[in-house]
Amino acid sequence: MLASAGCGSTPAQAQATRGIAREIQRQTGADLFEITLVEPYSNDYNTVLMEAQRDQHDKTRPEIAQHIDNMDEYDTILLGYPNWWASIPMPIASFLEEYDFSGKQILPFCSHGGGRFGQSLTAIAKLAPDADLGEGLSVHYSGGAGLPDNVRAWLEKNNIDHG
Repeated sequence: MLASAGCGSTPAQAQATRGIAREIQRQTGADLFEITLVEPYSNDYNTVLMEAQRDQHDKTRPEIAQHIDNMDEYDTILLGYPNWWASIPMPIASFLEEYDFSGKQILPFCSHGGGRFGQSLTAIAKLAPDADLGEGLSVHYSGGAGLPDNVRAWLEKNNIDHG
């Protein structure tokens, strides 16, 4: 099982998504892979918003810095991302296009500020059409004190073993 997360356009988004991924790893023992870019987005809030929105509008596929050499060993991918303008971040599109997800289960988890999944589940299904898209987990910001229980319930809905 692989928990893969990344691509917050702002430090707060990255921190929220990373925290959810770490909670999933704590409960499942999944391998953790953080999606990072060869050319990272700016650390300046206003600049990063412009960069991310530009990439979203242009449907850019930014180059991912690290790669998973043994993707064929994973049957379940827990895919985390922040909601970007009601969809997935473009680096997530790069990740989904890089690998063959045929026969794999993708369980999405999304951090957001109120937009829940938006159209992100549709985008994932289009980019990984041969994967089994399971029940997603939508987390408002970092999830607060209820995050462990929400993750546990989500794992149970998807028949994933947890500690």
